[in-house]
Amino acid sequence: MIQAGKGNAFRAFRNRNYALFFYGQSISQIGTWMQRTAVSWVVYSITHSAYMLGLAVFMQQFPSFLFSLVGGIVSDRYSRRQILLVTQVASLIQSLMLTILTFSGHYQVWQILALSVVLGIVNAFDTPARQPMVHELVDNKEDITNALALNSAMVNIARLIGPAVSGIVLQAYGAYTCFALNTFSFLAVIGSLLLIKLPAFVAPQNKQAALTELSEGFMYLRQTPRIGIIIILVMCMGLLVLPYDTLMPVFAKVIFQGNARTFGYIASAVGAGSIAGSLFLASLKKSGHLTVILLASIVVLGIGLVGFSRCSSFYVALPFAVVIGLASLLPMTASITIIQVEAAAHMRGRVMSYIAMAYFGMLPLGSLLAGTASQKISAPLTMLIQGGIAFVIAFIFSNYLKTTK
Repeated sequence: MIQAGKGNAFRAFRNRNYALFFYGQSISQIGTWMQRTAVSWVVYSITHSAYMLGLAVFMQQFPSFLFSLVGGIVSDRYSRRQILLVTQVASLIQSLMLTILTFSGHYQVWQILALSVVLGIVNAFDTPARQPMVHELVDNKEDITNALALNSAMVNIARLIGPAVSGIVLQAYGAYTCFALNTFSFLAVIGSLLLIKLPAFVAPQNKQAALTELSEGFMYLRQTPRIGIIIILVMCMGLLVLPYDTLMPVFAKVIFQGNARTFGYIASAVGAGSIAGSLFLASLKKSGHLTVILLASIVVLGIGLVGFSRCSSFYVALPFAVVIGLASLLPMTASITIIQVEAAAHMRGRVMSYIAMAYFGMLPLGSLLAGTASQKISAPLTMLIQGGIAFVIAFIFSNYLKTTK
């Protein structure tokens, strides 16, 4: 285990349970990004439609929006480790079905979309349980912010490795190999969950009706306007800015005249920037500057999107892709960290379900919007507009967040 001191960017690894969780999730996340890249490429290769790319994202993420509040209630009522074991096994089965379907060679887009819906439902219960579980895995509460930032680093290391490997595997062996590797990757996270040692779960003594718990959650947001405003910010970003990645296969194949490897390298460049952002957050000793980081990163994201949209050369676009990766990670990670630190312990599951609802509700709608706009006005112009909207969001919310400190 990595030796980690109090000021070290890796200090959360001194917690055995967190280290196990991190290692298992790291392997699984690489497989997840391989699958995600392969699904986007397969859908676009079959349909040659940016709209269908947006629809694929919508079908995977909109169910998470529909069921995320229920997932938050389940997270607050039951053992989060048991919930994650169930969701990871369900994700393994979904990936296995995708492997069998594509290996057969006889599949249609609607079948891939249907399996995406299944994964979206699973994620609605996985996300509200996985994020707050970090608090249970870290013994030294001073390490919470560091652990949350390392979680983001882990996801984005996978975002760097997964798409690059997926692009190579897609070209050499086909999509079904990417899906098969993802299926096996779930064994790592399932094993880590079984090895984690936690105190016996104590169920809440006063379980209320689901509608009562939901209303309590909304009342809590009204009483903590800072958290509510951040969730609204996430909604705006998810609808109008973050769906930029829906357009990346179009840039890879049409604008840059490339193939699956080109798409994989662009996604990996975005992942490289995200790793830099994650390590930057992990190195912070205090969370006091997260609001400034949140707003500044949105401005930088706007710059990256505007620059990338103007590129006609793959090699010139790569540095902008790194900037996009750096800046697109920071708003979401900073928002989640602020909410996790400031939310009351008994409300964390529900609050995380609200931010999941905001993200997974708006992102699929935004992906449909971006895909449709790309068909009408071109992918470069659509991304240029997204960059401009990022500037507007940063300006508007800077005023609101200043008044709720």
